[in-house]
Amino acid sequence: MSDHRTPQQDGQGPAHRSGFVSFVGRPNAGKSTLTNALVGSKVVITSSKPQTTRTVVRGIVHRDDAQLILVDTPGLHRPRTLLGERLNDLVKTTLAEVDIVAVCFPANEKIGPGDRFIVKEMSKVRRTIKVAIATKTDLAEPDQIGNHLLDIAKLGVETGTEWAEIVPVSAKSGDQVTLLEDLLVGLLPEGPQLYPDGDLSDAPEEAIVAELIREAALEGVRDELPHSIAVVVEEMALREGRDADRPLLDIHANLYVERDSQKGIMIGHKGARLREVGTAARKQIEALLGTPVYLDLHIKIAKDWQRDPRQLRKLGF
Repeated sequence: MSDHRTPQQDGQGPAHRSGFVSFVGRPNAGKSTLTNALVGSKVVITSSKPQTTRTVVRGIVHRDDAQLILVDTPGLHRPRTLLGERLNDLVKTTLAEVDIVAVCFPANEKIGPGDRFIVKEMSKVRRTIKVAIATKTDLAEPDQIGNHLLDIAKLGVETGTEWAEIVPVSAKSGDQVTLLEDLLVGLLPEGPQLYPDGDLSDAPEEAIVAELIREAALEGVRDELPHSIAVVVEEMALREGRDADRPLLDIHANLYVERDSQKGIMIGHKGARLREVGTAARKQIEALLGTPVYLDLHIKIAKDWQRDPRQLRKLGF
């Protein structure tokens, strides 16, 4: 019988660790920005509009000694629509399946009822290791950060949550991001590499492209739109008949809104707004995929899709 043990198991160095970490927090707590800072490439959309993440995108951090898979969940919130309920179900099933749940508390804001709601929900998931992260420390003064860390510790005591670590970070300035990565890796179980080298995310490229288009569409739009935009990539393929050194990726996508008035906002005066969205999205997609892109965008109306189970299914929820 052959010996399948690795050098690590023969005591020649630390064992390889691998596992899943989920960032949770109320909308806009800095979860997506932190995921991108750790992965070092843009895989999760970040927008100044809260409540923009819908799919569970995993960012993957590859190291010689570990593989850290980041599961980005939608911000937990009290559901107001059918979509909201589906998002909360998604969060709860995700939390039970990961190795570590890391709760993000923005350092520039006081801990409020939203944070308490999340930590209470999270304390129901027994086996998972809990970590607290004070995000956005670049927006807070040192004494404000100190008080914030004490408040996080106190919230842990009040909810019966044991924090394995409480770490202040700024994903924007990069402060303590490496330290956070090391701490998370140290808490992971020993295990093999789960994804091939070079993978940044296990979300299919169409899903990432749809998210990047949605991000571009959300920037600078009035507040009533965020929830009402869904993007479906109808077709994505390399254009035939082009030389291998001059590829062009054709992408045809539909942007769904709920009402005529929203369609008008998205198209803008003489189509100017839609052109801006297309240009911004195209640049992001090209940067991520490393291929020139021809992007064809159309706006469609799906009346009240957030409350209609059939349309939610069609749009991928």
